[in-house]
This record gives sequence, structure tokens and C-alpha cells, in this order.
Amino acid sequence: MERPEAEVVRRRVVVHGRVQGVGFRESTRRRAETAGVRGWVRNRPDGTVEAVFEGRPEDVDLLVAYCRVGPPEARVVRVEVVAEAPSGVAGFEIRRG
Repeated sequence: MERPEAEVVRRRVVVHGRVQGVGFRESTRRRAETAGVRGWVRNRPDGTVEAVFEGRPEDVDLLVAYCRVGPPEARVVRVEVVAEAPSGVAGFEIRRG
């Protein structure tokens, strides 16, 4: 009997607060790679951090939970989370702008 494909989910998050200049993108990238989550993270001109996570639901949930706290120097005020259709993104990258 064939094993069914693992479920893949995609979440787009926008993190508000003091989240730029505190290592948010790099720490998110490291955690995503460790968890096997694909996607990207970037600073936005409005001072927020935006990220897209694709992977197994439990792994994506861990990344979303991390975004609610961030690295020690961050002060997260609010996190917007939107479910999207997976697009098959490969790897995890820090995007510029």
C-alpha cells in the first residue's frame, strides 16, 4: 500500500513591532531550515517583517509561533497570518525588500 503524500500548507505572516534590525530574518531562516520548512522572509518598507512558510502543518505552525515572539531583541506587537495555497517553493531564503 502506497503512503499518501504528506500534507503541505502555506502561511503568509506579517509581523508588526520592533522587528527590523534585531536578527529576525536570520533567526527565522535558521529555524525554517532546521524544521524543513520552505519559503522566504523579508523586511518591508513599512517596518514590518513578512514571511511565507510552506511545509507540514506542524512544522509551519512552529514557525508561525516563533514569529509571535521572535529573537530576544524583538518586540512583537501583532502577527497577521493568512492561509494560502502551496506553490511548491524550494528552499528558504532571505529576500531583500
